[in-house]
Amino acid sequence: MWVQVVKWGLILLTLAVLGWMAQQVIEAGYWIMVSLIGFIALCVLAVYATKRAIPAKYLFPGVLLMLLLQIWPLIYTVQISFTNFGDGHISSKEEAVASIVANSVREVEGSSRYALNIAVPEGGDVATGDLAYLLTDAEGTYYVGTLDGLEELPADGVEAGPTGRIISAPGWTTLTPQEVNERSDDLADFGVPVFNDAGEQTAGIRQVGLSEAFIGTPTRVYDEEADTITDTVTGTVYVAEDANFVPENGEGAALPQGWREFVGFENYTNAFTNATLREGLTKVFVWNVFFAAFTVVATFLLGMAIALLMNDERLKGKGIYRSILILPYALPIYVTALVWASMFNQDFGLINNLFGLDINWLGSAWWARVAVLITNLWLGFPYWFIVCTGALQAIPSDVKEAAAIDGAGAFATVRRVIMPLLLVAVGPLMIASFAFNFNNFGLIWLLTEGGPFVGGQSSIGSTDLLITLAYRLALGGASPNFGFASAISVIIFFLVAVISYFGFTRTAALEDVN
Repeated sequence: MWVQVVKWGLILLTLAVLGWMAQQVIEAGYWIMVSLIGFIALCVLAVYATKRAIPAKYLFPGVLLMLLLQIWPLIYTVQISFTNFGDGHISSKEEAVASIVANSVREVEGSSRYALNIAVPEGGDVATGDLAYLLTDAEGTYYVGTLDGLEELPADGVEAGPTGRIISAPGWTTLTPQEVNERSDDLADFGVPVFNDAGEQTAGIRQVGLSEAFIGTPTRVYDEEADTITDTVTGTVYVAEDANFVPENGEGAALPQGWREFVGFENYTNAFTNATLREGLTKVFVWNVFFAAFTVVATFLLGMAIALLMNDERLKGKGIYRSILILPYALPIYVTALVWASMFNQDFGLINNLFGLDINWLGSAWWARVAVLITNLWLGFPYWFIVCTGALQAIPSDVKEAAAIDGAGAFATVRRVIMPLLLVAVGPLMIASFAFNFNNFGLIWLLTEGGPFVGGQSSIGSTDLLITLAYRLALGGASPNFGFASAISVIIFFLVAVISYFGFTRTAALEDVN
């Protein structure tokens, strides 16, 4: 009886969580997501509310997590790679126009001001949630101002201070002065449009200071039929071009607010046709492949050699040695990488001081690559030591005894008997290790951040992998370009997929050894 109670309790809890998620996406207006959440809820009932479909009860969570955490991010990345999504091109064209018009608002002379507080929807993240103005006019009427316009706020539950400034309101979370300061960049581009009965924007509300807002009229007017924006102060007409509004006469800069749009294969062609990018990507790709391949081979050989040594029955205290040898694998990579970075310091680092060297390890392109390989060898060999130790203990002793009887020496036994049997077990793991090191973002970023940078540029570093380059393009530069970074990520995916496919095809031949 209690099993049924627990089962239905978990089912109802899951449905309640899915219902809450559906409510959140309904408020955000993502109707496709609502349908998907409803479908998942039906699947939960169909799979777990009956005694049938026993295999599905075990497969469903894994399949669902695979779709949510692997397939969907992949689809979304591919989708982004065909757009110009990036700095200044994040929102839709309608939102960009509204922002341009709202930011051009100038205070109407002699108009009264609003008492202001900044808020986000209740339950939203104060650091990233949609901003809103909580306003009180001279008559004491409360309003909520968003990018969609101005709406009157019911007085029930509203708490206001002596000046009329709203302190709290149902459905909204007010920001502290520190949180307002942290979102100053967002607030600089935020304004509340005011529309007339015909739906045309006639004015706007902007923040002034921490506790006041003014109503003003926009100096930039959008003509929907002509798809132009006219600056009523300077008389400049801006036309839509390449997802930006640029001066019609070609003189002057484009307006800062652009919009996201489909650009086809432009990001991919740019990666392969732009001379600077093509040359840089070629160097990064060659280094990326060498780094991953060398790391797998070097760490495997070192780990196997130590495992063979530790597998010798004549060696005493093997448990202590093994415990010490796996310490680099047990320590967090961010700790180890930062320690190695300090040891590679040219002036004060342990390596130069210990060996009497004067090598600029992290400032020279080639020495930085050597430093990365040494550090990754230290981090990677314990993994292969553990794997090879287990695989060696699974090899029957009579096989080695037969090789010795046939006159094979120690080296010949390892090369002709132990190695083939070992590769049967570790071959697929070597492919997985190659794929991991091909995208080993953490080590590169913590140790060198992709540098050093040569040739007077700061986009493509000497130790950059494709993944660190994609990160820098997406988030690290002055003008992040998510679309181009997504295209690089898709290219990485196909490269790893192709290399892994041929790798697994080759390792399948090792099955004949069995």
